[in-house]
Amino acid sequence: MTQEGRLRIGIMGGTFDPIHMGHLILAECAYEQYHLDGILFLPSGNPPHKRERTDGASDEERLAMVSLAISGNPHFILENDEMEHEGYSYTYATLERLKSRHPDTDYYFIIGADSLQSFDTWRRPDIICKYCSLLAAVRDESPMEDLRRQAEKLSDQFGAKIFFLDTPNIDISSTDLRGRCRLNLSLRYYVPEPVRKYIEEKGIYKKVPAAKDDHYGKI
Repeated sequence: MTQEGRLRIGIMGGTFDPIHMGHLILAECAYEQYHLDGILFLPSGNPPHKRERTDGASDEERLAMVSLAISGNPHFILENDEMEHEGYSYTYATLERLKSRHPDTDYYFIIGADSLQSFDTWRRPDIICKYCSLLAAVRDESPMEDLRRQAEKLSDQFGAKIFFLDTPNIDISSTDLRGRCRLNLSLRYYVPEPVRKYIEEKGIYKKVPAAKDDHYGKI
């Protein structure tokens, strides 16, 4: 907590379909590097950029998996704000609601380097920047010169406060993990063990046939 008594809270948003070790490590890096008081895990309700998502878990299953994944960490908190609202879920509207409930909290929204590059295409980036700072995850292969130029551009356009977050090179994709499930391949070490057991017990991601481009059987 800051000297003024304000909380510093990170926000880790995503579909988490499923949540995996990469998400957790990124959140822990943000917590440590920017001395945050906690990290909100915010599963998206109905993200407009993933309208055709047909091979995923239900909202209830995604919430359950996030809860299982973070249960052993006291500074990780499940926030289901977007699940409680109908229609498409937009980051700017979520932040408006969070700030109205917690005006004495400073929010830090964690995004990837690719999201930073496309941030000006998001719905109402000006409002997002009004209510939070951005923590942009940077990995070894990230072009820092390009990212710094983009950060300066967003600062000029929207008054964005952008900080860079050093993260390890952990290349895990939720899309790939769903593909592994459909092909009966193990998720061990990709996701927390309670999440792996939950997925297996529920038969999640085995409800649709494997896509034509699934390649895991060749590994």
